[in-house]
Amino acid sequence: MKLSTIHILFLVFAVLFWSSCNSGLKEGAEKEFGHLQINFSHNVQMDTFMYVNASGNPFLVSEIQYFISDVTLHKSNGDKVLLNAYDDIHYVDTDIIETLEYVLKDSIPVGEYSKVSFTFGINEEKNNPMIFVNPPESFMFWPIYLGGGFHYMKLNGKWLNKEDVTKVFNFHLGVGQEYDENRKIVSFHQNYFDVKLPNSSVLIKTDETSEIELVMNVHNWFTGPHDYDFNKWGGKIMQNQEAMKLGCENGKNVFSINKIEYKDIK
Repeated sequence: MKLSTIHILFLVFAVLFWSSCNSGLKEGAEKEFGHLQINFSHNVQMDTFMYVNASGNPFLVSEIQYFISDVTLHKSNGDKVLLNAYDDIHYVDTDIIETLEYVLKDSIPVGEYSKVSFTFGINEEKNNPMIFVNPPESFMFWPIYLGGGFHYMKLNGKWLNKEDVTKVFNFHLGVGQEYDENRKIVSFHQNYFDVKLPNSSVLIKTDETSEIELVMNVHNWFTGPHDYDFNKWGGKIMQNQEAMKLGCENGKNVFSINKIEYKDIK
């Protein structure tokens, strides 16, 4: 029995369609993924006056709490992978051990990534008062009249002033304000900033978790490029944009990677 031209064309189309579908499935099935985990450490001994900053202020640190968000892996060719499919904002608290591990659930295409970056704090699009309603994150709220949302960081401690009197400091970073001559707020400053980690190339392997130890060099909050002086800025800076600006500019040099380990996904 002879096939008509229409039948032949139909068969050819069906074969091509089936081949295309199977090819797509095969390509999808061949894609390989791994995962990333960030472990936080802080190179400071708490609650002891054993440190002196670049301005000559003896100080101690009692607690550190902060947010990082929008972790991004960069390829050497300029491509990048933003890890924001699940928990794109992570809270770190030196008093809560479980916050010192950040397991990113995103499936990351395998390969070598030349650099890791993240946002310190929370950008203005996400930083609204409703994203965290339960503690401990909710305790990081930033007053609405000062710009709202949440603190980027609370770094609390004490310093000795020029008279060797112990003073409390709350080195808090968040949305800044601009005031007029009557101390009325006329505008706000978004102080979150991007951190590009030095020497942070990482390999994402098939069915493995790449674990990064991210170290906060606490001393660098108070030096490089600016030497921060507690005697000048005082104990509270939430309403002092100039002081917060210095802290944020120093903060770009605070973090580094200590080590990277690779573990099979269980």
